Amino acid sequence: MAVACTTGEHGEHDVYEAQCPCRDVLDVLAGKWSALAIGALEEGPQRFGALQRRLKGVSPKVLTNTLRRLEAHGFVDRTVYPAVPLHVEYELTRLGSGVAQPLGQLRAWVEDNLDGIRSTGVEEPACG
Repeated sequence: MAVACTTGEHGEHDVYEAQCPCRDVLDVLAGKWSALAIGALEEGPQRFGALQRRLKGVSPKVLTNTLRRLEAHGFVDRTVYPAVPLHVEYELTRLGSGVAQPLGQLRAWVEDNLDGIRSTGVEEPACG
């Protein structure tokens, strides 16, 4: 469904068009670590270490890149507190809170339907 572009950058927003900037945003949000980081941040502001512990299996490098991309697109705020050692917290912006609900529904749908998906013959690693 195309929507008129209010910035004048192009005629309309249409994710199916090759040059639409919507694709970049969709790429950021569709990644598993972005969807999981946004879900974790729904619980409130968190430090990097707490996020990494919550998102079991994410490397520090991948989490850093994910948070930077979410911040660059306006979904996450990063606040640095002058302390020793340095204290940095991440929290959802208004945009981040807005996208959290549909991403939460997607995460819930995956959990609810995993057994049916797995019964199609594609073997995935077991949950731990």
